[in-house]
Amino acid sequence: MKPTLYEIYQHGNELFDAGKYAEAEPILKEVITQNPKYADVLNKLGIIAHLRGRLADAAGYFILALELNPMYTEASLNLSITYNDMGEFKKAQEVFSKAAQIAHPTPSSLDPFAAGKLANEHYKIGNIYLDFGMYDEAIEEYSKAVKLHPKAADVLTKLGIALRSKGRHEEAVVQFIKAKEVNPEYGQAWVQLGLTYYMTGMIGLAVEEWESALKYNADLNEAKTYLNLIRKEEQQ
Repeated sequence: MKPTLYEIYQHGNELFDAGKYAEAEPILKEVITQNPKYADVLNKLGIIAHLRGRLADAAGYFILALELNPMYTEASLNLSITYNDMGEFKKAQEVFSKAAQIAHPTPSSLDPFAAGKLANEHYKIGNIYLDFGMYDEAIEEYSKAVKLHPKAADVLTKLGIALRSKGRHEEAVVQFIKAKEVNPEYGQAWVQLGLTYYMTGMIGLAVEEWESALKYNADLNEAKTYLNLIRKEEQQ
């Protein structure tokens, strides 16, 4: 039996959510061929095109999504990011300002909601680049997110991980420490700082970080595992 449009739509969304963009793209395109009025599908196709470096295509998809739904904040922010990456800074600012006005119509120097949403989009793109081992691109996206939302411990920690993956250990340490200061209860900042110390031969400092992490979160399994491994090494 031929699948219904809704079934195709659901399958495409599932693949997209799983990060299987190469498989999702032709299915989502089929949805748009059958019904071009799915704004969320156009937004997803824009994200895929952006990740593949097809910035003009990405902008086109986001514009179509906004023509269908001018209040679609996520598509507006994605379009702003795309224009920025294309060097179309004036257009990026215009789209961003419009999105901020829709989200929060009272004039302000920077709308916290829009800034947070935009930071989150950079963060999500950074995570995808990090997963693919594209560390320079991940660092760039995380840095943009931090600029918009400097007190996000999870973003600071991911920026540290990307920097460490490039061998920039001292810069990574700075980001992990910032993350700890922003949110002392965010265990991953302590765990990753300890791991960075361990990788650079500072075993004592690594143990301190992992032990401190467990004081804030006794169920932090990564810290427990690293400490157990070190103790086994010492016994041997």
